[in-house]
Amino acid sequence: MTEAQLLFILLTPIAGAGLAILLPRHHAGRHLIWLATPFVSIVPLLIMLVEESRSDGTAALVLLEIAPGLPIRFALEPLGIVFIGLIAFLWPIATLYTLAYLQQNRSANVGRFFFFFNTAIASTFAIAMADDLLTLFIAYEILTLSTYPLVVHKQDEKSRRAGLVYLAYLLGSSILLLLPTMIWLWSQCGHLNFSAGGMAGDCVSTRALVWLLPLLVFGFAKAALFPLYAWLPAAMAAPAPVSALLHAVAVVKAGVFAIIKTTFYVLGFDMVEQTAGEWLVYLAGFSVIFGALMALRQTQLKKMLAYSTVSQLSYIVMGSALLKPALLGAMLHLCAHACGKIVLFFAAGAIETRIGHSRMKSLGGIGRVMPWTMACFALAALSMIGLPPLGGFISKWFLLEGALSHQHYYAITIVAISTVLNVLYFFPVVYRAFAEPAYDKNAADGAEAPSSMLIPMLLPILVLLLFFFFAEHVEALLSPLTR
Repeated sequence: MTEAQLLFILLTPIAGAGLAILLPRHHAGRHLIWLATPFVSIVPLLIMLVEESRSDGTAALVLLEIAPGLPIRFALEPLGIVFIGLIAFLWPIATLYTLAYLQQNRSANVGRFFFFFNTAIASTFAIAMADDLLTLFIAYEILTLSTYPLVVHKQDEKSRRAGLVYLAYLLGSSILLLLPTMIWLWSQCGHLNFSAGGMAGDCVSTRALVWLLPLLVFGFAKAALFPLYAWLPAAMAAPAPVSALLHAVAVVKAGVFAIIKTTFYVLGFDMVEQTAGEWLVYLAGFSVIFGALMALRQTQLKKMLAYSTVSQLSYIVMGSALLKPALLGAMLHLCAHACGKIVLFFAAGAIETRIGHSRMKSLGGIGRVMPWTMACFALAALSMIGLPPLGGFISKWFLLEGALSHQHYYAITIVAISTVLNVLYFFPVVYRAFAEPAYDKNAADGAEAPSSMLIPMLLPILVLLLFFFFAEHVEALLSPLTR
């Protein structure tokens, strides 16, 4: 992969958004540009990723060097290829749905919305390709700042409060924990470049490494690990496409991906295993159960899905803490969760558009007036539970396989208990939608979502089905890292 191709990946989302902004507010070309940008870029992007996955080496793009040993540097490696492939698939789907949602709900400030939406996509690409900790940190902060205007898009009191919580958690954790850790690492090692096996192992004492892992894990608070999770349910004040972006495409996925990447390239799995990695397995396991129990208590569909994400993300963190045997399961679950959760939030947004809210007690009979929407919801929920033949089954299978290889019966118990809890909070929604009488007059008088909102739900479901049969391709890509 050449430097020009790396630059293409980074600049395409922003170029599309910037070009649309130059057009008059009501110009028809703006919607065409927003819609065309991801579709125009996805084919060459996927071709580049396939070429990179088959090559022995990669080009590096150095934008600038702030100081000796502190470049802004991008390159691709197996973890980044998987993550960028996921974003490249979900970005056009999210764009198509978002345009339909904003039009159906007559939203204002659509140009501003898509500028920050595409900036968030670009920063997520940058996180995937970051070749050192400084570049990762900068891209991570840009993602926080670019998604804040999306969280407060409605400009009401509830969304403004949610925005303050969002910034307090995400900026506060990275500035108070991540930034000092990064400065200290640079002072000890003279650089922040990622290295297979861990860049810190040669220049940091074992005693110091014990403290590095929690500082990095909690510094990346986008992973919503307990106790730094409250920003995620609060952010559900945002429109449904933003919730999908937060949960499936960009924000929380960037958090868990950053934890996986720094665990592998900063600390190194061997060093984590020798020092303090075990506590992270127990904390992630607790977070899995905590999130699932909180989901059981919710009366709003989007809030329930938010706490489900807190639980499901912790599977990924637990997989990274179980180290090499479970790394494949962690990355597969990152992909399976993204495809399933984007469908769940798209369905919630379609319901809100049709009946004005998504209170779960009012969803009785909604499956009879919105059968395609709720069928997609049900299939995505089954993937979250981990039933075949859907992608969620494969990712949980590899997580369990990794736990068994370590004889880590705590992790196995957590997966088993949480799977039961998944059933308990997803099944009532599906049952109520298809089996109960209509509770809400708006639900009874509603109609199916338009095709522009249904197609983005159907495509990830198709991928979840294919994922069940073709997961070995991801396994082959990541196999050099798991030996």
